[in-house]
Amino acid sequence: LLCAARNGHSEVVELLLRRDDVNPDKPDRHGRTPLHCAARDGHGGMVEILLGRSDVDPNTQDEVGRTPLSWAAGNGHVRAVKILLGRDDVDVNLNNGGRTPLWCAAHDGHAGVMEILLARGDIDPNKPDRHGRTPLCCAAEHGNEGVVKML
Repeated sequence: LLCAARNGHSEVVELLLRRDDVNPDKPDRHGRTPLHCAARDGHGGMVEILLGRSDVDPNTQDEVGRTPLSWAAGNGHVRAVKILLGRDDVDVNLNNGGRTPLWCAAHDGHAGVMEILLARGDIDPNKPDRHGRTPLCCAAEHGNEGVVKML
């Protein structure tokens, strides 16, 4: 299931999810679930399929504390971010050492994702990571002018 989700093979994922012996939320050795993999790699349709199940936790953190939302945001996958944010139970401020989904998007200059996250109103744009770096600091450090203006 992990391999199929990671590679965007929705028909295979749907086939596997029909089986009683397949856990749709089973992590790999790095703590990443099929949802982590689909979100990280920008497979929006796959994210939708997995989130359609009640036994998939959208807030699971992998071994480094990243959630499916932080992976999607950090990789600039707008569609996956929108789909994840469509769920009421997704924690938009869950972080790994202060690195929230907004922090991850700012770090790599993903303005489209930043706009979506900032429009919510329930995200603290000034929340620092464990080293005291805010999303603005990260954007400035990496020369992401558009994101700096946004923040």
